[in-house]
Amino acid sequence: MAHHNLQSGYSRLVERLNRFPQGAPPSELLNKILKILFTQKEADLVSLLPIKPFTAEKASRIWKQDIVSTQKELDKLAGRALLVDIEENGKTTYALPPPMAGFFEFSMMRFRDDVDQKVLGELFYQYLNVEEDFIKSLFTDGETQLGRTFVHEPVLSNENALHVLDYERASEVIKSARPMAVGICYCRHKMDHMGKACDAPMEICMTFNTSAASLSKHGFARVVDAAEGLDLLQQAYENNLVQFGENVRENVNFICNCCGCCCEAMIAARKFAIMNPIHTTNFLPVIDEENCDGCGKCANSCPVEAMTLVSANDPHKPKKKKAKLDESICLGCGICVRACTKGYIHLKSRPERVITPLNGTHRAVIMAIERGKLQNLIFDNRVMWSHRALAAVFGVILKLPPIKQALACKQVKSRYLEFLINRLKY
Repeated sequence: MAHHNLQSGYSRLVERLNRFPQGAPPSELLNKILKILFTQKEADLVSLLPIKPFTAEKASRIWKQDIVSTQKELDKLAGRALLVDIEENGKTTYALPPPMAGFFEFSMMRFRDDVDQKVLGELFYQYLNVEEDFIKSLFTDGETQLGRTFVHEPVLSNENALHVLDYERASEVIKSARPMAVGICYCRHKMDHMGKACDAPMEICMTFNTSAASLSKHGFARVVDAAEGLDLLQQAYENNLVQFGENVRENVNFICNCCGCCCEAMIAARKFAIMNPIHTTNFLPVIDEENCDGCGKCANSCPVEAMTLVSANDPHKPKKKKAKLDESICLGCGICVRACTKGYIHLKSRPERVITPLNGTHRAVIMAIERGKLQNLIFDNRVMWSHRALAAVFGVILKLPPIKQALACKQVKSRYLEFLINRLKY
């Protein structure tokens, strides 16, 4: 019976995680990861928590235990970065983050001895880099993805700069965030335990706003001011790291500074390139083919292998090479422009502007619709949200294109939602 309870507790936690628009495919490796991070009791308790942020009082009612014990349990989970605690106007709410971007990364954002990080890193590597079902599901299901690329700002020309909005600049996210914190790069930390890490900076993973407040409160990240944040960004530029951040315009919660060899997002971009796993910038590099001497610096710096070398087809120099870009998989980060010290590459605007969701709610609703999980956002443990929360979700749906509104209706099977959408037609 004890064995059955152990298995069912973790199985219920997996089911709970898969109510997120970005879930975690069941796997024996996932079970092993969860058993390192959660006790059996914690797995049982967390599996009952709602998707939306909740108070200790709400958790107390769900768990059917007193408020003091509940508060102690919640704070213990938040102290290990398994929950995010959010303090606003003197009141604390809690939220269970998804596995990614969430508690998978948080578990490796500092050096710690309460868990075996070597074993954990090895399990993450097997689950994400070898088994691949999780990373494929995370980055390729649906059209709207978790993350987007920021342009490499130092290479922007004056003309380019006119077309870059503030939310498309990592520097502006850093300047406007309150607070900002920095932690250890989960990807390179994991690869370090595998003996595969590169020499790119380790303490350079950036979090902002509510995520930064919670992680820094519990020692998983270090609070920095805007000046130090911009210094870290410059360090990332100098190491040819790609800025991969949350795919929203407002209240960005994270920006990772990614290398092509260790980082999950860049690895996914190479493996599943045709599925467009990462939202690109609004730029594409242009090669001066007449002058390109095929030095290979651009190809060596490209994190997703969109830039390669091909024959220059010069009859007088049969071994001469030149750079060639595969636009279909290019992120538009601009690192190749920096790498080309002779100035033979510049950026141009893409024909169509890349659309970025307004905020986390907007992105979550669209992702849920595309992945067939909208009902999980509307019905929380089979209990309907408050009218205010329902209005916020439906408000996003009503602004979607008709085809996605139809998908939303089909998933929710809500006559009320159909009524609201039909009213917009007249």
